[in-house]
Amino acid sequence: MSWKAIHRWLGLTVGTLAVVLGISGAILAIDPVQQAWQAPAAPGDLTVATLVERVTRTVPDAQEIRHLPSGAIVVFSFAGEQPQASYIDPTDGRVLGPWQASVLPRWVKNLHRSWLLGDAGRWLAAAIALAMAVLCASALVLLLRRMGGWRRLAARVRGTLAQRTHLVTGRVVLLVLWLTSVTALTMSASTLGLVVLDAGAEPEVLSVVSGQPVLPGAQLAPLQSLWVKDLRMLNVPGATDPEDTWKLTTAQGQGWIDRYSGQMLVWQEATLAQRVVDLAVVLHTGESAWLWALVLGLAGASVLVFWLSGWVIWWQARSQTPQITGNVPMAQADVLIFVASEGGSTWGFAQTLQDALRKCGHRVHTSALENFQTTAATRQVLVLVATYGEGQAPAHARGALALISKPKANKGAVQGLVSVPVTVLGFGDRQYPAFCAFAEALERQLRAQGWPALLQLECIHQQSAQQFARWGLALAQALNEPLVLAHVPRVPPTTVLTLIGRQNFAAADGQPTAILRFAWPTEGLRTCLGTRGLARFSAGDLVGIVPPGSSVPRFYSLASGWQDGFLEICVRQMPGGQCSTHLLGLRAGDSIHAFIRPNPGFALPQTRRPVLLIGAGTGVAPLAGFIRRNERKTPMHLYFGGRDPAQDFYFGPEIERWLAEGRLSTLQTVFSRVPHGSGYVQDALRRDAERVRHWVSQGAIVRVCGSRAMAQGVADALDTVLASLQLSVAKLKAKERYAEDVF
Repeated sequence: MSWKAIHRWLGLTVGTLAVVLGISGAILAIDPVQQAWQAPAAPGDLTVATLVERVTRTVPDAQEIRHLPSGAIVVFSFAGEQPQASYIDPTDGRVLGPWQASVLPRWVKNLHRSWLLGDAGRWLAAAIALAMAVLCASALVLLLRRMGGWRRLAARVRGTLAQRTHLVTGRVVLLVLWLTSVTALTMSASTLGLVVLDAGAEPEVLSVVSGQPVLPGAQLAPLQSLWVKDLRMLNVPGATDPEDTWKLTTAQGQGWIDRYSGQMLVWQEATLAQRVVDLAVVLHTGESAWLWALVLGLAGASVLVFWLSGWVIWWQARSQTPQITGNVPMAQADVLIFVASEGGSTWGFAQTLQDALRKCGHRVHTSALENFQTTAATRQVLVLVATYGEGQAPAHARGALALISKPKANKGAVQGLVSVPVTVLGFGDRQYPAFCAFAEALERQLRAQGWPALLQLECIHQQSAQQFARWGLALAQALNEPLVLAHVPRVPPTTVLTLIGRQNFAAADGQPTAILRFAWPTEGLRTCLGTRGLARFSAGDLVGIVPPGSSVPRFYSLASGWQDGFLEICVRQMPGGQCSTHLLGLRAGDSIHAFIRPNPGFALPQTRRPVLLIGAGTGVAPLAGFIRRNERKTPMHLYFGGRDPAQDFYFGPEIERWLAEGRLSTLQTVFSRVPHGSGYVQDALRRDAERVRHWVSQGAIVRVCGSRAMAQGVADALDTVLASLQLSVAKLKAKERYAEDVF
């Protein structure tokens, strides 16, 4: 069973019980904090002998002096036949007031320790603590895998709100939760008698009555050399029993002192087991450190956050993972599809591919990549793989590369047949430095093993149905079959938005473009719509628009944030583009159906460092949104590329105004289709190499948006410009300083 499966099922089952322990533990953490504020702690340089002298002066009938974990001093005595306990000021022995045990309901402690079930409940609590320790260990493995190792553990977390909540909370409190689990196991072992704590039976010792007078506590040598900070409890010998002794208890052990001679009669050293349990108690309860108790309380409360966000993550993954239908047995299939998916969405593409192949008359079997093999009936193998974290395989496919390297994976070849073609299609996100790295590794491994390919490796960015359809056209041509891949992703609930304004641009190539502005609902309606497809959004996020007669959304980068009070996009007519045709045909008052897809990898962090914005054509839209929201006037430098300033300088008037307002620091424009237009943005970057190096050396954040060819040209130019700084685009991506939004 994988770490992910262990984590999932422990979280969904034992996690429910752990919530009770976490919340009750958070309540119990109040106790040490309350105790720390009730009475002053003893000074660090105070001896026990001095403390005894002060206490016996104000409480002459004291029976026991106890040093609480909070540092306060409590004296137990009798007033007549009535026992009493009082807080004592250790500096002068004054009685400060009565002491009483925890005011928290006892049943809270019993619930936390034994589920109100006695010894059986203690065993249950120990089992849950063990499960929690394993749960924390699996969480650490998954966290490191997701973030890309220890060095990137503090990097920005991406994903859905539930995923970000789960991961960020885990980074903060995971170690504390693991520690509480281990210490709970240690304490349970002592409570259940699984370890022996006592050094042995308590010795029968008596004070030797020699006719000498009883020594005052202040004159006892063992107490004169002992600091109060090391004291736990001191029992005063009874006045009516001449053979009674002083009994001293410290963290190091306990001893008995003769009341006449002041000599230590017996000393029992604390066992190692006792010291370990004592430390576990402190770490688990925070008894002697109220600040640590606060940390424990917050960690306990976080269990509820883990449980809720974990359930949401599981439910989202479950709802997104389709059940493959139409599978034939592997031995009978002429086409095999193997899938590696971390979140489950890749299986949806596999189902679309399988359905299309079946319509062309193929017998198809789809399975997980860890089941990779071929049979005598196999004629084509198609592998759809997602990349996880920083280039890793999805958890279930970790052993895929090793499996494929074994000759037995190709049973057809063993039987004398030529190895069948294996075609790899990768899925990933270009915001990550290791975009489709696992797919690339798989491609290399297959070719090294001699497997032929029907098509070269292709990579799909952000689960684009359009890119998948284009790959399908290439596959259809290679197979010489009428294959159509019309993938319909699961579309979230949409909201109706109304067009309130547009700016039209007549491009020289005959492909018109427009900046479209849609009304954003009022505050009250926005709150209502938050669960219906439109949440708060930022410039650089994506809006999914479903055109009439289609179930496939088209995504556009947002040039505005929710604070602007409107939703704005820049749309260019695409040849045969159903969505762009629909949008460019809208008039004021017309409406669309839309939903928001967060794009956290492209978002700008709040920073005072320089920001280098590079865009071409409609790719300037999200960059314009960044500048629009730059009220803090962070240094922003825009490189904009177009064809003709009279036709495609999108957001031109606004950009000029923002430049004058200081929201934009510098502007460099290049146009490729006019005389002296200065070429392309990558050419401008090379010309401004000195300034670019200066900004990057100051920690600049870089955002690039435009076509894939443009983004590659920019990356090549920056690699050249930054070489003297021992930097590259890959290194900037690894530091999360460089991100692309390409189309």
